[in-house]
Amino acid sequence: MKVGVALNMLCQAGRSDASVVGEHLALGDLAEPLGFDSLFALEHHFTGYAMSPSPPQLLSYYAGRTRRISLGTAVIVLPWHDPVRVAEQIALLDILCGGRCLFGFGRGAASVEYEGFRVPMEEARPRFVEAAQIIVKALAHDSFEHDGEFFQIPRTAIRPRPISHPERRFYASAVSPDSAEIMAKLGFGLLMVMQNEWPKAAADIGRYREIATAAGHQPRPPIILTNVCCAESRDEAHARAFKYLGQKWQSIDDHYHFSDGHLATVKGYESYGKMARTYAKIGESAETRQKATDFYVSIQIVGTPRDCLDKIGELQRLTGLDHLVTEYSFGAMPHEEAEINMRLFAERVLPTLQRDPAFVGGGLPQTAILPGAATTGAAAKQDLFAPA
Repeated sequence: MKVGVALNMLCQAGRSDASVVGEHLALGDLAEPLGFDSLFALEHHFTGYAMSPSPPQLLSYYAGRTRRISLGTAVIVLPWHDPVRVAEQIALLDILCGGRCLFGFGRGAASVEYEGFRVPMEEARPRFVEAAQIIVKALAHDSFEHDGEFFQIPRTAIRPRPISHPERRFYASAVSPDSAEIMAKLGFGLLMVMQNEWPKAAADIGRYREIATAAGHQPRPPIILTNVCCAESRDEAHARAFKYLGQKWQSIDDHYHFSDGHLATVKGYESYGKMARTYAKIGESAETRQKATDFYVSIQIVGTPRDCLDKIGELQRLTGLDHLVTEYSFGAMPHEEAEINMRLFAERVLPTLQRDPAFVGGGLPQTAILPGAATTGAAAKQDLFAPA
C-alpha cells in the first residue's frame, strides 16, 4: 500500500497565518525522509478553513525539495479556474517534479468560494465536466480546440509539454451521488475523503465502479484521505482525536454554512441540503457535539500503532484502496503533538503497510461489514459528514 500525507492549513485564532503555514510546511518536509510515498495539497479560499489557495504552486515548492515522493492535489476545484491555465500548471509541475505528480479534481461545495470567484454555483456541474474535458485535451494532444457552453477555444497548444502523461493519473473527489456519476463517466479515479461510515463508503465505491465499467472505463482502486491520531496508548490517542477533531465542527460550518440549509435550493447540491438540521443540532449543546465527534473519530484512524494497522486493514478490505493519504495536524493541534503523531505512525505503522503482503492493495472491495468497522450511528443517520 502507498501512504501519503496531506497538508490542511486551518487558521488559528491569535496566531499569524504565516506561522501556521510554516508549521505545516515543516510537516511536509518530513514526508520524504520519514518514508511516506506522497504529499498532497488542498484547495480552499477566503475563510482560513484551509490556507492553501493554489495546490500546483505549493507542490512546485516541494518539487524542488523532494526527489522520490509523488505529489498530488486533493483537489483542484475546476469550476473556479480557466482550464487552459490549469493544464499549463499541470504540465509545468510535471516537468519540475520529473513526472511524479497525480491530480485530484473536484467541484467544491462552499458558496462563499463560488461567490468570491463570481461563478454561479448552479453552473458547477457543467463547468466541471467541460473544464475536465479541456484539460485532458490540452495535455493529451499537441494542439487542441474546444467549442462548448462556457469555453470557446481556438486551436492552440500549451507549452511546455508535459514529460509524462498526467492526464492518465487523474482522480476526482465525489461526495454526492451526482459527483460520483460525473467522475466515473469521465474515467477519472476516485479520491474519497473518509467522512462517512465505512460500509457506506464501500457502497459508494461499488456504485462508482459499476458506472465506470458501464461507461467503458477500467476503474482504478480508490485513493482515500483520512485523519490519523496514533499514540502509545489507546486512551491517549482517543483523547487527542476527540479534542482536536471536535474543534473542526465550527470551522466547517463557518466555511460551508451547512446549518442554514441554503444548498437545498442550489441546482446540483440538493443532497447537501439534508445536512442542515444535523449541523444546526451540533451547535445546540455539548451533548450533540460530543455525539457528532464520537462518530467522526470512529471513522478515522485512531489508536495505538497496532490499532492503526488493524483499522487500515479493515478499511482496505472493505474499499479496495491501494493509496491512503493521511493528515496528522487538525483542529488547533500544537505542532509538537502533530509531529509526534506523524513520527510514531511513520516508525511503527508505515513500514508494515508498505512491505507486508497483507496490505497489497488494488483488489475488489468486500461487501460484508467487518468486525470493528464503523457502523451506522445516530449521527450518521442524520446526514453528517466532515469535508476536507
